[in-house]
Amino acid sequence: MAAPQTHTAAESTPDELALDVRGLVKRFGDRSIFDGVDLAVRPGEAVGIIGANGTGKSTLLRCLVRLTEPDAGSVRILDRLVTGCDARALRRIRAGVGFVFQRHNLVGRLSALSNVVHGVQSRMSGPRTWSQALAPEKVRREALECLDQVGLADRALQAVSSLSGGQSQRVAVARMLMQQPRLILADEPDASLDPKSGAEIMALLFRISRDTCTPLVFVSHHMEHVVRFADRVVGLEHGRISLNVPVRTVDPERLKRFFSEPGSEGRPQSETVDA
Repeated sequence: MAAPQTHTAAESTPDELALDVRGLVKRFGDRSIFDGVDLAVRPGEAVGIIGANGTGKSTLLRCLVRLTEPDAGSVRILDRLVTGCDARALRRIRAGVGFVFQRHNLVGRLSALSNVVHGVQSRMSGPRTWSQALAPEKVRREALECLDQVGLADRALQAVSSLSGGQSQRVAVARMLMQQPRLILADEPDASLDPKSGAEIMALLFRISRDTCTPLVFVSHHMEHVVRFADRVVGLEHGRISLNVPVRTVDPERLKRFFSEPGSEGRPQSETVDA
């Protein structure tokens, strides 16, 4: 199995942030989703974002790369300004960000290998193809290596529509690996999966993050996954970050509030602790 792409300390200074969010604001009409969010993620760090339904967790992830446009504030990814940049610069930034969503957006009629091959197209020029059979041999080999890393090399030529939910999500992770991302954003990758498959997907993402020193920011509704796979936990309540602490320091009872329905408790005091 080929070694995954590794980002070494030489590629970033000790003080460089992989992700730097300041004063981020998003509204939908008269409804404020979040107002003044600040977030910093260090190279190689795994950060779990939690909050009750409707608190803006997924919207926050989308705003980081302007899949949803924020209304105010700034976002920098690897010291490159996301907010305010032109379309060409935004494409270059997005090419270095790996996305894993609850809905994996794979093409079911195509093979796992063809879906993974498509992941390379964000970082290549020239003719593009959806078919692995038409891809350059080097690209096909790389895609097979990515499938091997997620344990699906033996399913490379199988149609995605015939795979289980957990296997399909693994294909989505392999497609993300083809990008050689410098930052991974995962929006509920463990949702809609059985408990075993959900835990396996989270363990896979965490291992990739650790092996490659790639920062991972993920949203999850499973408290046990946040406790197990995050270095730091960030809690959203009432449009703001009210919890931002190393996961090893937080009381599980404190976490439970963020998995309840919004408005079930009073407005909390903000708690922020450096790692």
